[in-house]
Amino acid sequence: MHLDIRLDDLSTVATRELVTAHVAGMQENTPPESCHALDAEALVGTGASLWSAWADAELAGIGALAAWGDGEGELKSMRVTEASLGRGVGRAILRHIMGEARARGIRNLWLETGSGDDFAAARGLYASEGFRECPPFGAYTADPLSTFMTRAL
Repeated sequence: MHLDIRLDDLSTVATRELVTAHVAGMQENTPPESCHALDAEALVGTGASLWSAWADAELAGIGALAAWGDGEGELKSMRVTEASLGRGVGRAILRHIMGEARARGIRNLWLETGSGDDFAAARGLYASEGFRECPPFGAYTADPLSTFMTRAL
């Protein structure tokens, strides 16, 4: 499958709907105090950069990068459409974002994901790309529903 991964300004209906579905999915299975997904307005408001992956004319997935400065950044809002699961879209987006982070001078990348069975595939993907579990970072606090990961770029 050929993917076109491009910087996205969240102006398309498809991208906004996938961000909304991502947040709704997180809220559906996670208590509010443990849900860290950002909606479209919050992504824009934090200055995060979001990329969308397109297979032909169909949206296949999204992922975002929040740059903190001082060579640090956080991976946010990784989501693949149901139709694209298991097709390498998540890995392609992750690798693209890591390349963009390196190009922006980010030396360390962090992420928060769920610790439940529903997030096992995500944790496996991150681990296979060199991320390792770590203590909470930034404003996060220890939470049994969260797994924190990091890797040097």
